[in-house]
Amino acid sequence: MQKKSKEDLLHKIPLRITDTTLRDAHQSLWATRMRTDDMIRIIDALDNVGYYSLEMWGGATFDVCLRFLRENPWERLRLIKSKAKNTPLQMLLRGQNLVGYRNYADDVVDRFVALACDNGIDIFRLFDALNDTRNLEAAIKAVKKHGGHAQGTLAYTISPVHTVEQYVKYAKEQVALGIDSLCIKDMAGILSPIAAEKLVKALVESVKIPIQLHCHASSGMAVATYVEGVRAGAGAIDCAVSAMAGYSSQPPVETMHAIFSETHYHPELDLDALETTAQYFADLAPQRRLSNEPISIIDPDILIHQIPGGMISNFRSQLKMQNMLEKLPEVLQEVTKVRKELGYPPLVTPTSQIVGTQAVMNVISGGSYKIVPKEVKDYVKGLYGKSPAPISQDIITTILGDEKPITSRPADTLAPMLPKATRGVESSYFENEEDIISYVILPEPAMEYFKHRALAPDQRPATPADLELEKAKQVHSKIEDVSSMSENNRAQPVASGDGELSLPDNLGGVVAELTQKISGLKIEEVIFSKGDVALSVRAAGAISQASAAPAQKTTAPSAVITKTETAAPAEPPPKPQSYSSSVKSPLVGTFYSAPGPGKPAYVKEGDVVEKGAKVCIIEAMKLFNEISAPFKCKIVKILSKDGDSVEKDQPLIAIEEVE
Repeated sequence: MQKKSKEDLLHKIPLRITDTTLRDAHQSLWATRMRTDDMIRIIDALDNVGYYSLEMWGGATFDVCLRFLRENPWERLRLIKSKAKNTPLQMLLRGQNLVGYRNYADDVVDRFVALACDNGIDIFRLFDALNDTRNLEAAIKAVKKHGGHAQGTLAYTISPVHTVEQYVKYAKEQVALGIDSLCIKDMAGILSPIAAEKLVKALVESVKIPIQLHCHASSGMAVATYVEGVRAGAGAIDCAVSAMAGYSSQPPVETMHAIFSETHYHPELDLDALETTAQYFADLAPQRRLSNEPISIIDPDILIHQIPGGMISNFRSQLKMQNMLEKLPEVLQEVTKVRKELGYPPLVTPTSQIVGTQAVMNVISGGSYKIVPKEVKDYVKGLYGKSPAPISQDIITTILGDEKPITSRPADTLAPMLPKATRGVESSYFENEEDIISYVILPEPAMEYFKHRALAPDQRPATPADLELEKAKQVHSKIEDVSSMSENNRAQPVASGDGELSLPDNLGGVVAELTQKISGLKIEEVIFSKGDVALSVRAAGAISQASAAPAQKTTAPSAVITKTETAAPAEPPPKPQSYSSSVKSPLVGTFYSAPGPGKPAYVKEGDVVEKGAKVCIIEAMKLFNEISAPFKCKIVKILSKDGDSVEKDQPLIAIEEVE
């Protein structure tokens, strides 16, 4: 009898594939904007492909359901479970952070896991952003208690302290807690084929549980990494259907199926069902992807800045919101610097937001740690866990001042949260226990959803996701319209209140045709840029050329036109009252007067506060930025309301200096 090789013994069953289309794929490519209805229409076909599991919940989907889609994430889970009869459902759980961005008390962890099991989750992929095993204890215990499959996770990154030996140490700690399988989570696509072979081989020899690989395609290495990882002993891989694969998502199922079909790891998939799902998402993509969002096929810089796939699309979106998308290269360089200073945390939620937002703040403010979000302070304080490498005392002092970091398990500092969870909140908002858990984890987005849900269906406003998609389509349409105008025509005279003004030839026929299209209408505003010349058209058709201030270079001309049917001059809006001093927003975001719903406001009108006192919060990039008084002052007037969107440098609170 021929002796079987070690590879044959390791792979007695076909390669298992987890499909990420319903979670990580659209999180990476569409900023998590897939709707529940989108999923329900294709779930039958997905369920018949023959996947090991469907990753369809957790990660950013929970937050986005509430915040942008105004959907109930629990209802999504229930609906998909009712349709998917053949394939286990899987979620991504951030350990003690659950599906939020901070640690929650153990009682919340237990009830969240219990409800997730009750509503349909079979497999829990549990990870901690710092690979701090203490932050996985409560979650693993809860999953085992309530009958789920506990998959431990190694958040993979590259740094001087992240060695194969260290990863094996993390794995053994998780095995001791009772995990059923282990995933290597390469959230940035930086695991090379050779490194995968070495790491998987070491894990197979050290821990006797199944190993799974999760890689993003950002650097272009993921396909080869999967091949080497499986040959070294990994029995499962994560993929997405081709229409939702590649870029910052996972490798395509079809590609991996073709590669492994020539081996004894051959995955057993229904190719007809796979083709149906691929076509469905190819047709859906134009309706869900921001049409003017740039997508790079390969990002070689990922090996330097290590921003994960799920963060890249949101990073671009958030920088665009801050009107500083052009600073993306500078911010990515700053990410590398901040990550080193904060002890080389793996860049995965929430540490990717913590490091990324601090990098943005440093660029915005023109200096290191001039603005420090609360979450960054909590990280340095040890409230997220132990940093992989020690943080220098200089950085600790800069961020914390005289405060000292903790060394205990972070959750040990938290009292049970559920007994007081809804105190001070109208009980009619909560329809079931799931609503209470949503509110505890994400209070502001949950409350916005509850208020939306309470309205009659015909009275509900458009969701934030629908509004942003419509806005993107309008902008893209106008860019296409202007770009298609003939460059051969020359500018024509345009009538204004003061007679005729000939447009300069160097603006070309684009402006000529633009002005002809709006002829005879009252023009409120036209902003046009081409080359080094900026043109603005205002009320009554008056045109002024701003050649002294060159327009920003753009890859395509852009135009914004607002027009009305009447030519009657509009009444000028009343000028807002001016104040001698004010606290201004350091960035674009959402204003809140208190640290959370039901909690007292930081300040009220008439208060006198000391320099450095917290006066409000600006939520941006999923973090809460506490805004401080610039000097000892009296609060004259609060100029924004809770939930208001604010711009950078917008006055938030009028103040008067006090001696």
